[in-house]
Amino acid sequence: MLQVEMKKKVLMLIPNFGLGGAQRVFHDHSVELARHYQVTEAVFNLDGGNMYPSSNELVSLEVTGDGSPATKLRNFWRRITRLKALKQRLHSDVSISHLEGADYVNLLSKGREKIILCIHGSKLHDANIKGPVGWLRKSVLMPALYNRADRIVTVSRDIIPELVTGFGVKPHKLLTINNFFEVAQIEAKSHEPLSAAELAVYAAAPILVTSGRLTLQKNQAPLLDIFAALLQKKAAKLVFVGDGELREVLTAHARQLGLRVYAAWEEPTLLTPDFDVYFLGLQQNPFKYLRPATAFVFPSAWEGFPMALGEAMICGLPVLSTDCPTGPREMLAPATVAPPTPLRQAELGAYGLLLPMLTQAATLAADQAVWASTLAALLADKAEQQRLGTLARERMQDFTRERISSQWIKLVEEVCSE
Repeated sequence: MLQVEMKKKVLMLIPNFGLGGAQRVFHDHSVELARHYQVTEAVFNLDGGNMYPSSNELVSLEVTGDGSPATKLRNFWRRITRLKALKQRLHSDVSISHLEGADYVNLLSKGREKIILCIHGSKLHDANIKGPVGWLRKSVLMPALYNRADRIVTVSRDIIPELVTGFGVKPHKLLTINNFFEVAQIEAKSHEPLSAAELAVYAAAPILVTSGRLTLQKNQAPLLDIFAALLQKKAAKLVFVGDGELREVLTAHARQLGLRVYAAWEEPTLLTPDFDVYFLGLQQNPFKYLRPATAFVFPSAWEGFPMALGEAMICGLPVLSTDCPTGPREMLAPATVAPPTPLRQAELGAYGLLLPMLTQAATLAADQAVWASTLAALLADKAEQQRLGTLARERMQDFTRERISSQWIKLVEEVCSE
């Protein structure tokens, strides 16, 4: 009688299933790993819903994160005990966690299973890690706990030296597996037609587009200043695809600059070419707003391996990004390393343009001027737009699901054999 090989049991943990790049990556990994393993997804709670459902088994630990410090500490312990019990019930072979809060719970509930952490962004440069709790995370929890993992996957190569020098993680535990993109699917969706009103906007002037959450990390406010300066030289329009907690701050700033603003969430306003800046909000298909644009602008203060940037490249757009930690340089100029001092001028990479970060008050005016002049030059050069867009699309063939998922399969097999 033939012996049937049992599939390895993989448990995947994330704090929540809300909107976000990490949640999207978690979903993609979960679906792909389920082709080879028995995958169970776990989440702290479902208070924010499930924005990226899959067909895998889903278990909620049903522990919230709200309350006083004492309550949060009790809930932290409840998460650990409930996850430990879940691992025992499932007889998990591997437990993979995404995002820092899940990493701690995963490590502190460790049993017989192997532990893999997936680090989605820079820890040293994350401005949200601040105050006493930020100090605890950076100075105590990460240095004390991360070396307990069997492997730590970083989505960008430049996160590895941060973990080694900043948190004492042992180099042999670290490896980089970039995020993957459903390239063919994104390309197909990008060809969905715009409405007549949207087409009129796109036909009126060159379109600069950016996509992503309206948050501190994405640093869109300086982009509005840059765009206002650009309008003194060239006709253009700026399109935001996405929403977030800074929507009111950003629309107010745009109006203070004298820009005419369309915001999808405000009182019904007819969409016409008469505006300068368009906040389109969340879109089920953001890609159709990328492909017909003239260029993609990405002003982030820090990243991991940015999905929005990669999606714009798949859509064949020339891209201009801050040289922020981490990800853009690896995507746009992979043969280079980060300079010892921040960029002060535009750098033409193999697959796109790297520009100064927009976070330093002392150099902000000069850095914005570099952005404005670079954008003006690109808008005046259709041949360069075409060249960079073609190269960007070619680069993204390195990050297809097939290429990247095989690295995860290899990793799971390796840790299980140790």
